Amino acid sequence: MSISEFEMFQDQQRSNWVRLRTLVMLRWFASAGQAAAILVAVRVYGLQIEVGFAAMVIGASLLANLFSSFVYPENKRLSEREASLWLVFDIVQLSLLLFLTGGLNNPFAMLMLAPVTIAATVLHLRSTLFLGLTAIILITLLSQYSLPIVSAMGVTLVLPGLFQFGFWVALTIGVVFLAIYARQVTTEMHTMGEALLATQLALAREQKLTDLGGVVAAAAHELGTPLATIKLVSSELMEELENHPELLEDAALIRQQADRCRDILHSMGRAGKDDLHLRHAPLETVVREAAEPHMNRGKHVIFGIGPNDGAALTQPTIPRRPEIIHGLRNLIQNAVDFAQAEVYVDINWSKDDITVRISDDGQGFPQSVIGRIGDPYVRRRRFAEDRGRRPGYEGMGLGLFIAKTLLERSGANLTFANSRRHGHAGWAGQATGGAIVQVTWARSALPDPGHAPGGALGQNMPIDAWPTA
Repeated sequence: MSISEFEMFQDQQRSNWVRLRTLVMLRWFASAGQAAAILVAVRVYGLQIEVGFAAMVIGASLLANLFSSFVYPENKRLSEREASLWLVFDIVQLSLLLFLTGGLNNPFAMLMLAPVTIAATVLHLRSTLFLGLTAIILITLLSQYSLPIVSAMGVTLVLPGLFQFGFWVALTIGVVFLAIYARQVTTEMHTMGEALLATQLALAREQKLTDLGGVVAAAAHELGTPLATIKLVSSELMEELENHPELLEDAALIRQQADRCRDILHSMGRAGKDDLHLRHAPLETVVREAAEPHMNRGKHVIFGIGPNDGAALTQPTIPRRPEIIHGLRNLIQNAVDFAQAEVYVDINWSKDDITVRISDDGQGFPQSVIGRIGDPYVRRRRFAEDRGRRPGYEGMGLGLFIAKTLLERSGANLTFANSRRHGHAGWAGQATGGAIVQVTWARSALPDPGHAPGGALGQNMPIDAWPTA
């Protein structure tokens, strides 16, 4: 599954996160609480309310629970439409009960916030807006129309008008604020989880490519014996067919092709994972490997290579880890996408650290998102100027998040900025002369096997020396 397909799948499945059993259980608890509150109000405090109608409203909730329990299986997951209808039912049921018990004079009116908060956490924005608007309309109606609560002494219990208005304002603001808050937190949690899963998919793909060399080496090893047998048998056939030139030619061809297969497996086996020298490579080689898919895309990629401060240091050898190659590749791809003509990849090292600096001659990162680069799904920009710089591009999120996450797993530290290569500056004086991404590793995070305490990598086992099966 590609990353784009993964995003579409997650978006389609978002409304199916809610189990019907969850809402049924919440409704059982709510119904029990409603019944207990009415019994206490009538029996303990002697309040006069429409108990019969209230019992009918609570009974409707119980019947809905029984109906759903018998008709649907326990593991039923609600669609967007079904979840919205169940929550609308809860809001209407609670509103009717409040209408029978004093409206906004009833302190339990605050429970109107619960269905909207649930909708904000599990439903799409359109459904959440519909639920929130429904709740606000019903709260407004309850502030004007309701049956009064009468005390045991015949006194109508009514809040002062100012308090009723304040309660209505508080509930309305509460609906809006809690919906926004719950949705924001939930969305960030789920997008981060989805982005991390997409990162794992990308890393797994790179790991499969790395492991392919191991498969090739294993194939070379396993096929060695049957090829040797074919060569031996073909040699014996050639001796026996000396008097049959037409068959002798076929036997010689079999031996020739067996030798060819042996040579191919020799060359493939050297590229397998048992070649210890391919587990590590010079820094420049790893960076160029990462940049290779984007070298011929119409932009000039310029490499600058050398030690920092002019020190006479040998270029370090680093591990050829999939997360390093894939992360650098994503950063270089982003630079090539938005460069006007040139991309600069500066490779530097010192005694303490290793630095790869990727910059371009484009318009730079938009100022409205530069502080959030590396977060998943950063799509919205605040200024028309930002949209004009990268027209038609709605990314700026998952790819950079994956690159940042993978490189940080390897011990890197990333910084994002804009340069003043052409002297440009934004409305607040920020640099806008091209995007810069700097990746820095401590030398200890990428140990050089050539300078390790153990010395050299060790000698590879030649294919001829492998034991035959």
